[in-house]
Amino acid sequence: MFKYIDVGSFDVTHLPKKQLDIVEADSFWTFSALLDTIQDNYTFAQPGIQKKVSDLKDLMNRADPALYKHFEYHQVEFLQFAFRWMNNILMREIPLRATVRLWDTYLSERHGFSEFHTYVCAAFLRLWSKQLLNEYDFQGIMLFLQSLPTQGWTDKQICELTADAYSLMQVFHGARSHLKD
Repeated sequence: MFKYIDVGSFDVTHLPKKQLDIVEADSFWTFSALLDTIQDNYTFAQPGIQKKVSDLKDLMNRADPALYKHFEYHQVEFLQFAFRWMNNILMREIPLRATVRLWDTYLSERHGFSEFHTYVCAAFLRLWSKQLLNEYDFQGIMLFLQSLPTQGWTDKQICELTADAYSLMQVFHGARSHLKD
């Protein structure tokens, strides 16, 4: 049986060397698996991030056309906020505990970091759609997007977010051309 450990405050120096070696090996494997799927995010001109931002923009045009048009009307470019989401894999947008839970989901998906993350970002935007539609200028929209109210997020919110992302992926992934206007 495992006992709950708070990943944000646990001091790893208290682990026996054998356990620390296991944690180190698991951490190395996990990080290697992550980097293998998003390597093109961190090469010259960052083509992976550019493509993901473009895919997010196209997806939002279909998944939430009202929000997409609202962004267009106020000249909000997806690159202005989604670049950070793609570059940091939402780590700056949600608390550490929620990030660990989200990344665990990504690791369990075949293309979690490289493909599923875009759907998570779309679900993330849809979650805030009502508030964003109530912002009536570029500055208000950008300030909201740069300071989302996620400080108290737990597994529950991540489960809801990933469930919506999974639904979006089931509807839109592989259906790009026949769903365009």
